[in-house]
Amino acid sequence: MAYEFIRVDREGPVTVFTLNRPEVMNALHSPAHFELHEAFDAFAADPEQWVGIVTGAGERAFSAGNDLKHQAGGGGMASPPSGFAGLTSRFDLTKPLIAAVNGVAMGGGFEIALACDLIVASEAATFALPEPRVGLAALAGGLHRLPRMIGQKQALGMILTGRRVSATEGQALGFVNEVTKPDELMAAARRWAAQICELSPMSIRASKEAVYKGLDEPTLEAAIKGQNRYPAVAALFKSEDFVEGPLAFAQKRAPNWKGR
Repeated sequence: MAYEFIRVDREGPVTVFTLNRPEVMNALHSPAHFELHEAFDAFAADPEQWVGIVTGAGERAFSAGNDLKHQAGGGGMASPPSGFAGLTSRFDLTKPLIAAVNGVAMGGGFEIALACDLIVASEAATFALPEPRVGLAALAGGLHRLPRMIGQKQALGMILTGRRVSATEGQALGFVNEVTKPDELMAAARRWAAQICELSPMSIRASKEAVYKGLDEPTLEAAIKGQNRYPAVAALFKSEDFVEGPLAFAQKRAPNWKGR
């Protein structure tokens, strides 16, 4: 499908989603949210696509967040049920997503990255939730995801000041997995994706779902006892991969994962 505000490229089992509004630092408006909603729906439904990478076009920005000029000019602010960028309120995607942050990740742009499972950041990347500077608040998940990732005090230190955080500090705080030179960013993101693709897609989806759903359980005991009822975990036990993995190990060969 052709899109106007994003690019979607398939590289084997990896889908690369590129926010493609570099003239406004990849800030997003309502039409872009709906395009991303459709693209992530297609990714989720495609059995041949196992891992996603989200990045921004150009060298300046991953995403500057909400397109405030579009909003101030009376542009529509509607968003799909899946939230900002078709992602921040999407809680049923068990396929892993990697954010490749190549520059500014501000406001909603940072919230997109936080909604991904891994963040690989260029040395040129900066992160912030500056919404209070323009009379807004980071209500697309940033106020909830960031404290869960780095702790309440560190998160409030960013949220209540709107300050910018470098990629290196982001790694020290715990929300960035790897920092790279700018020209090595996509290679690093693809390396992470390739490492994930070496493993059973069914196992990866079950593991991701168990982590996130388990964190919402009231106790560790409840998480361990309840994990078998999670859909992706149940699907793993019924899958071809569940048979193939031990068989390949016994036969001393590389497994042939099916993702089903």
